[in-house]
Amino acid sequence: MTLEKKEAVQLDWENLGFSYIKTDIRYVATWKDGKWDEGILTEDNQISISEGSPVIHYGQSCFEGLKAYRTKSGEVQLFRPEENAKRMQRSCRRLLMPEVSEEQFLSAVKEVVKANERFIPPYGTGGTLYLRPYVMGVGDSIGVAPANEYIFGVFAIPVGAYFKGGLTPTSFIISEYDRAASQGTGGVKVGGNYASSLLPGKEAKQRSFSDCIYLDPATHTKIEEVGAANFFAITKDGRFVTPDSPSILPSITKYSLLYLAEHALGMPVAQEDIYVSQLDLYEEAGACGTAAVISPIAGIQHGDNYHVFYSETEVGPVTRKLYDLLTAIQFGDKEAPEGWITKVL
Repeated sequence: MTLEKKEAVQLDWENLGFSYIKTDIRYVATWKDGKWDEGILTEDNQISISEGSPVIHYGQSCFEGLKAYRTKSGEVQLFRPEENAKRMQRSCRRLLMPEVSEEQFLSAVKEVVKANERFIPPYGTGGTLYLRPYVMGVGDSIGVAPANEYIFGVFAIPVGAYFKGGLTPTSFIISEYDRAASQGTGGVKVGGNYASSLLPGKEAKQRSFSDCIYLDPATHTKIEEVGAANFFAITKDGRFVTPDSPSILPSITKYSLLYLAEHALGMPVAQEDIYVSQLDLYEEAGACGTAAVISPIAGIQHGDNYHVFYSETEVGPVTRKLYDLLTAIQFGDKEAPEGWITKVL
């Protein structure tokens, strides 16, 4: 399709939340007869699928989340999009869906960014253009089996902070629910993981917590994830640690923080068991992910016990350094490690 140049969109850039806003263009490709087509750019944000589609009945779907950032010079860049492409491929393999090639994934993402340039928040507002690639099983089917057709799509929305208040410490509560089963789908980004989190998340918010923290499903003794984000902590002897479990989604933000903590801040780093009974070993804690970036954890409620980390009102110094460093790289204010940045505009 021919894209017409449109006037700049007028939004309250400083106060964007994390909610759906219809933008101009999205990308849609279809898998039939053993291959993906080239895909199209379309203004239509509605998808028509068969009532027998496995995505409806059996949850055969996965998705990704990444952002486009406006730099001080006005350029637009992506942060480690190849890692999103690879993670989506792993999710597709787990659900027996056809993989989207890294080339097609990156091309689709770039096209959607370019087509929605007027929705990219200005530099300095803290806003970004959030991109949501997805794959789902569709077509006329009803048996418990992989779909015979698939849709790969990418759409974009301008967003601000995922948690209200931005880089402000908030409290979380340990959930009695399991996020994922041992040997289940916790390590891939599939829809069912998030559907099962809605009830525990709602109950946590009803009790005035930002979200809930999930323990390992086998023993309920070790921290795994924070709502839809990964967990990290700073030990009192200055190590950067994250939980180690096959049920945890491999967060691109988490692995970036592990690298920066070690190579930029000179900290020892580790992925290891983090026992909920030993929270006094940690000076700082936080949640991290593409949407949240970093959300400092003020304290954790576990049964009748409430454990406070660095402060309930102030961000810990290491968490602050990591947040400043990561966002400076993402917005182009600091040089990134090789291969982390992809220029789009």
